[in-house]
Amino acid sequence: MTRRRNSAPASAADLLGTLQQLTARARQEVELHQARVELAEALQRTMLPGELPSVPGLQTAARYQPTHHGLDIGGDWYDGFELPDGALGFVIGDVQGHDVEAAAVMGQIRIAMRAIAGSTPDPGEIMRRTNDLMLSVTAPLFATCTFLRVDPVTRELHSARAGHVASVWATVDGRSGIAESPGGLPLGIMGGETYPVTRRTLDVPGAVVLLTDGLVEGPSLDIDEGLEGIRRLVSAHVDASAEELAQTVLGAADMTGHEDDVAFLVLRHGEGGTAG
Repeated sequence: MTRRRNSAPASAADLLGTLQQLTARARQEVELHQARVELAEALQRTMLPGELPSVPGLQTAARYQPTHHGLDIGGDWYDGFELPDGALGFVIGDVQGHDVEAAAVMGQIRIAMRAIAGSTPDPGEIMRRTNDLMLSVTAPLFATCTFLRVDPVTRELHSARAGHVASVWATVDGRSGIAESPGGLPLGIMGGETYPVTRRTLDVPGAVVLLTDGLVEGPSLDIDEGLEGIRRLVSAHVDASAEELAQTVLGAADMTGHEDDVAFLVLRHGEGGTAG
């Protein structure tokens, strides 16, 4: 005797209804993801400066590129602002992590540095006070950072590093290098840390690039090789404007395998270079 099936085959109407439900659910997921992306992008924009200071004889440009793991937001940042004594302050930094928490800590550090820089022109002191402040509020993450003070009149550079990757420089007379200056521990690790200040004079037109390690280190690239590659690139394009040079440097980010956020600042000083 043949057994009857418990249910009849699904009708075309049933299949169509199921397909419509799946389509509606997929559309909702896409819309939710798009909303998250737009929120992350808006948050990241508020964390970075709308524009950088620029004075005669000094062009500036910057780029930020997220890691693309999850939301497009992370702890890498750059900043630039005028100091009370007429000099310019530039910051490049990298907070541990690639999420909203890292971005929140980054925002706190950026605001703190601006406030502290309003009362002292010394990059080492700015670093020391920021480090102590992070420890006093028990920030959950640490950060590496470089603070650069540029005097547009004397053309002197005063810089301090907190565990951050070296910067790269080149001049139009053919010189170039990797500025591996002395520094202290990353911010937020140990109290009482000091940050030595390195001094240099911009005696020849050229460019300085402050960067995060995502530009020069990754699965496909060792950090020393990455820094050397950026040095050669900057040296070869040192006659370009700051904006042109920034776009050229950004193209090198793919060499690392791009497993990290990327941020960098370009300072083009002296004569030469088209307007950026």
